[in-house]
Amino acid sequence: MPDRKKSVEHLPHTEAADQVVRLRQHNHLFWLLSTAAGLIFLQGYMIAPLIPRLAEVFNVPVQEIGFIVPAYMLSYALMALLYGILSDRCGRWSIIRISLAIFVVCTALTATAQTAGQMATWRLLTGIGASGVIPLTFALIGDLFPFEQRGNRLGLVFAAMEGGMAAGSAGGAILEPFVGWRSLFVGTAALAAVVLWRLQPYGALFDTPKVEKLPSVRQLFSGYSQVLAHFRGQRTYVYVLWNGIYHSGVYTWLGLYLSQRYSMDALSIGLTILGYGVPGLLLNYLIGKAVDRWGRRWLIPIGLMMAALAGLAMILDIPAIGTTLAVLVLSLGYDLTQPLFVGIVTDLGDDDKLGQTMGLKVFALFTGFGVGSVVFGELLRFGFGTSLLIFGGIQFIAGLVAIPLFWREVPSRLRS
Repeated sequence: MPDRKKSVEHLPHTEAADQVVRLRQHNHLFWLLSTAAGLIFLQGYMIAPLIPRLAEVFNVPVQEIGFIVPAYMLSYALMALLYGILSDRCGRWSIIRISLAIFVVCTALTATAQTAGQMATWRLLTGIGASGVIPLTFALIGDLFPFEQRGNRLGLVFAAMEGGMAAGSAGGAILEPFVGWRSLFVGTAALAAVVLWRLQPYGALFDTPKVEKLPSVRQLFSGYSQVLAHFRGQRTYVYVLWNGIYHSGVYTWLGLYLSQRYSMDALSIGLTILGYGVPGLLLNYLIGKAVDRWGRRWLIPIGLMMAALAGLAMILDIPAIGTTLAVLVLSLGYDLTQPLFVGIVTDLGDDDKLGQTMGLKVFALFTGFGVGSVVFGELLRFGFGTSLLIFGGIQFIAGLVAIPLFWREVPSRLRS
């Protein structure tokens, strides 16, 4: 696909004007989709800091209420596979619209939960609904822009997601004592409903392929084997999975960590982790532009090792402000890895299977999120120090190994 901005200069006046209008519409579209992604991450990340509070509300152990995290993450992961396949055949818009609508309804109904079991059920159903929006937004970027121009668009979406992380991580815990946890879910659902309404006029900008017969099981797995048959795909998906395990394991239990180590209440927890997501909100667009210019081979290993050091630092007897700084570094480590993995995934398979390959990426990531929260929670039987040492040590080794594994992830013009 040619550079869209340069091609406009060589079009007849009427066509150029139409092209400028369409580019403006695309920008508005991606701002709305990015906002939806931010709200999805907001409600996903406001859960973890509230785990100590929700354990009190429902009168259950923290490990039991902690299962609401994998309930959401694993259902999100499984449905992402299905949504990706359907979007390749039915178009992105219909699936995104249905997914966002389910997300709105289930997020609102989460506020009706009266027991931990009901809470887990609504979280599971919310994951089913939410998982069609973000991966298909990434797939749409792959549909509309060449590989060399995807970094800054992906950076925009990830900046919104990081903003959602920051708002959910801190805002949820800070606001809960004043408005109650139920109002947080209702408010998020209302904002998502507004985004869904505003998206309606942009449906014509989406691809609308002819509906075809859904693939057989054999054809389905052949699509996955295509991207996993080569080292680049295998390496990338393994790192997506592990990175999800690490970040979810550490982040999910931060609220409990702060509650036990510093005897913090929900408000103090929110203020302490206020910076989570802020680095991405401020820097993801710039990171995306840097990736488009210089590639990924240094940024990915640096991001992995930064996140590892942040987790290991929390083993030490540091003041609360030190933990806040560690959380900032942990967040930046995520920003230097997951968006870059997404860019690689958009370049792995055929264009007509982009939804499927992106669905597999989201499946790997959110499976990692779910597994990480469970495994870290089980390791807590031996204490936070042991859990952080095991997770941080593996993450640091993964960062060192990533240097040779990602060495050729640079723009074609820089390859020797």
